[in-house]
Amino acid sequence: MASGLNIVLVEDHDALREVTLTALRALGHDVVAVDSAEGLDELPGIEFVDVAILDLHLPGEDGISLARRLRAALPGLGIVMVTARVSADERIEGFASGADIYLAKPSTPQEIDAAIRALGRRLQEREAVPSAYRLDVKALVLKGPAGTVALSATDCAILSGLARARGRRLESWQIAELLGRDLDTFSKAALEVQILRLRKKLVQAGAEGTSITAVRGTGYQLCITVAAE
Repeated sequence: MASGLNIVLVEDHDALREVTLTALRALGHDVVAVDSAEGLDELPGIEFVDVAILDLHLPGEDGISLARRLRAALPGLGIVMVTARVSADERIEGFASGADIYLAKPSTPQEIDAAIRALGRRLQEREAVPSAYRLDVKALVLKGPAGTVALSATDCAILSGLARARGRRLESWQIAELLGRDLDTFSKAALEVQILRLRKKLVQAGAEGTSITAVRGTGYQLCITVAAE
């Protein structure tokens, strides 16, 4: 994360969105920008984003609701709120919804860059633990002591989500959201089959013992340290 971050920017003001997008890309970040929560939901690969920059006053679902949803589905995601709402109560609500950093508008791209780099360093330090397993989310491969194993996009999404989650644990509905599945029709039995296949691939990479354990009535926990890149 030291050089550049994978960022999604959610801002409905067209000119401000374009200026911020261009500036952050020029500062070395990989940035995708959308104008609403609905636009964010349509993006592929959201589980691989390092930091989300959210405006609070959005059409449709507002930034507070979106932050809560992102924090629940992606516990390891960094969330920066940039808004004109600056009262103490509003800032408290922002932090309560899952924000790591709260910036008042107008904020320059340089100020936003400094904030997200500081947040990126904190996230990196929290996750910087020695690991024999490295997940390349772009190449869809897992490298381990026994070699390199090819993963499907679904394998990669689940493993990346678990690796980055707090306590390396996700509930079944969180995994469903990572995969873009409809919660009303999501099959836990199908998820069990997918987890079984992923365990076999972890064994191929060199994992011994239980690599992913089921948390009764809740979801799954990754029992080994995987560094997602």
